[in-house]
Amino acid sequence: MMKQLLERLESLSANLRILTIRQALSRFFRRMVTPYSSLYILALGGDVARVGFVNSLLPLAGLIIFPISGHLTDSRGRVKLIALAGYLSALTTMIYLFAPSWEWIALGALLQGFIVFEYPPTSAIMADNIDPSIRGTVVATMNTMASALSLFSPYMAGVILETHGDINGMRILYGLLALSQFVNATLAVRCLKETATVQRSRARLDLIPILRGSYGGLPELLRAMPRSVKALGVLLGLGFIANGIASPFWVVYVTDVIGLSKIDWGLILFIESILKLVLWVPCGAIADRYGRTRAIFAAVLISLFSLPSLTLARSLGQVLMIRLGVALAGALFMPSATALMADHVPRDKRGRVMAAIGRGSVVIGATGAGSGGPNMGYLFIVPLMASSILGGVLYSLNSTYPWICVLVATLIQLLCVIFFIRDAEKAEV
Repeated sequence: MMKQLLERLESLSANLRILTIRQALSRFFRRMVTPYSSLYILALGGDVARVGFVNSLLPLAGLIIFPISGHLTDSRGRVKLIALAGYLSALTTMIYLFAPSWEWIALGALLQGFIVFEYPPTSAIMADNIDPSIRGTVVATMNTMASALSLFSPYMAGVILETHGDINGMRILYGLLALSQFVNATLAVRCLKETATVQRSRARLDLIPILRGSYGGLPELLRAMPRSVKALGVLLGLGFIANGIASPFWVVYVTDVIGLSKIDWGLILFIESILKLVLWVPCGAIADRYGRTRAIFAAVLISLFSLPSLTLARSLGQVLMIRLGVALAGALFMPSATALMADHVPRDKRGRVMAAIGRGSVVIGATGAGSGGPNMGYLFIVPLMASSILGGVLYSLNSTYPWICVLVATLIQLLCVIFFIRDAEKAEV
């Protein structure tokens, strides 16, 4: 299997190889942290309401940063922004590492939100380097290779936490994450090649006109989007809302309500990751052969049955079956939705469109803090913040309420796919 993955890596363009390597390194250490980050907040004196509050701070800065990043991605280039974000991420992660109380985690979350300017250029440079006819397959291949290294991450992290305790264990994990972010930034500086036509200008960068132009030009940008992209944006927004409400509480629910251990949870995520790894490339090929919309419909339908079922689970085996359903839904959704977005949006507008509504995908059934990531756009920031706060309130009232909200959101997503989303007649290059 490893030999096949290496052969696939060699078949990608140089930029895609570097992006895949960076993604693999980031995912390995981030997937050690995010499934357990809520436990760190609780261990440092927070409660479930404060877990929601901390997670609501993560996307706040994106209201300012995303529009600026979208403008700079199209006008000043992709690579410098990606590298700068990596170095700043390493610095802000150090706040998590040395946090003496949950309030410092909140500060770190607020500052970490400024690093989202990496996402539009990363999404754009990836779309620039992929042949439209095989977008689903290539995106799935990249994710497969990037995820192979992180298969053991949640389980390894669970062992570390059981051995060293929630506080010291999480400090170890955050230290490793900061180191990986520094290495990733250096890779971007040394190895990535620019794909945008960079405007050489000595004019001072005036942020106020950029923000005014981004938000003032938003109605025109939305009008120019094809109906399918608008509908995909609604679908993504609902996905972020569902994640904001439920994602921080998966680990809390399975450990406190169902009674599983942290190692049990890590084992479940490990098996889920294996299934995703096996399914991603075939699901990407399905999206290329049978259409993006059909694959998206299947993914949302599967998630409709799997995600809310957590409230009925009473054992490790039942939780595992739910997460395997989530894995299948995610494997179908990610390559098809990302390819659909790239198919519809011209290259010269990708930075601005992806800054507004993201790369075109959302993690189905996210299990940790920060459920935005590179898929995030600034139009979803306020809904995600509100849903994160709401999730903490709902969980404190009744531990099943977040997953009832997920059920409602997923039903609306399914209607969006049925009535409004269609494949592009001719894919953009």
